Amino acid sequence: MQVNITFRNMFATDALRNHVQDKLAKVVDKYLDKVTEAHVTLSLERYLHQADVNLHAGHFHVRGKEKSEDMYASIDTAIDKIERQLKKHKERLKSHRPAHIHQPGPVRVRYEVFSTREEAYGLAPEVIRRDEFLAKPMSVEEALMQMDLLNNDFLVFTRPNSSDVNVIYRRKDGNYGLIAPGGESVLSASRLEVK
Repeated sequence: MQVNITFRNMFATDALRNHVQDKLAKVVDKYLDKVTEAHVTLSLERYLHQADVNLHAGHFHVRGKEKSEDMYASIDTAIDKIERQLKKHKERLKSHRPAHIHQPGPVRVRYEVFSTREEAYGLAPEVIRRDEFLAKPMSVEEALMQMDLLNNDFLVFTRPNSSDVNVIYRRKDGNYGLIAPGGESVLSASRLEVK
């Protein structure tokens, strides 16, 4: 596993590096078969020590973030959050996913964000942000879980055994919506809400 540690507004120390690597290794060995990389950002902001830990394992991403007055406590709590998420994810995979499903490969997706300020003056909108990523195959339940773990408002994915692109999003009423080709209606998934 490759661990990238970034220090912001503080000095890099070997003790902190070793603490992060040891703690992450224990959690990863316990819950994941393979992790391609981990990004850890340690920063000092207004006397608060912040640890932001991101794990990437194939199509699965987990994030833990914590602020406290002690950097070691922040690291421990952030990694403990990741451990709880991994445990919950592992339990759900056991109960939701049959072992015999064959899934097609990921689909490349690009989305753009347009500036609306120019529209008020009669000018054409301008692209202010463009992202490309792979929409990985997963079930609706897995997409809900992944969106919640990443704390995103939406997630683009493909269904197993299909290359159709789907979007699941968080609604203002606390439920979830599903945008899918073929006229599928909005999914009211409050029963699947992850707390």
